[in-house]
Amino acid sequence: MLEDCKTALERWGGVHELIDRWLDERRELLVNFLDLKEACDIELEAVSKSRIDTFSELLMDYISAGHFEIYPQLREEARAFDDDEALGIADKLLERLEMSTELVLAFDADYESPVRCQQNLARLPAWIDRLVKGLTERFVLEDQLIARLHAAHAPDAARGEARAQTRV
Repeated sequence: MLEDCKTALERWGGVHELIDRWLDERRELLVNFLDLKEACDIELEAVSKSRIDTFSELLMDYISAGHFEIYPQLREEARAFDDDEALGIADKLLERLEMSTELVLAFDADYESPVRCQQNLARLPAWIDRLVKGLTERFVLEDQLIARLHAAHAPDAARGEARAQTRV
């Protein structure tokens, strides 16, 4: 996708647009998550499988976009800038992100079929609490990754700020 860009501005501007779209997906995910949490708080038995499926699909799409689009582009950008320090930091951050990925996959598996959804409905509030913790940490780590691997290569004024935000 971005490989066809001719200039650094085109290429890394494209990464910026990709990140912006991904962060918009994050906002949509959070709105849906809060709606699901509220529904559980009001009347757990009334929470439908379709509502859980909608949330789970958004969650899986968001996680997949990170792993298969965003993270590789950020690593490529750091390589293009010969930023070995950033690549080392990225490895540590990506390793820590793996824990919340496993959490998301386990959630998706627990609610994948109507039978499993019914069997696990009583556990949904506990899952939501676990996801709050896991996603909160994930978003912080992803923001650090973006700051160190993308914003750090912005004009000089932003570099110092980006490096200060990403002490691992």
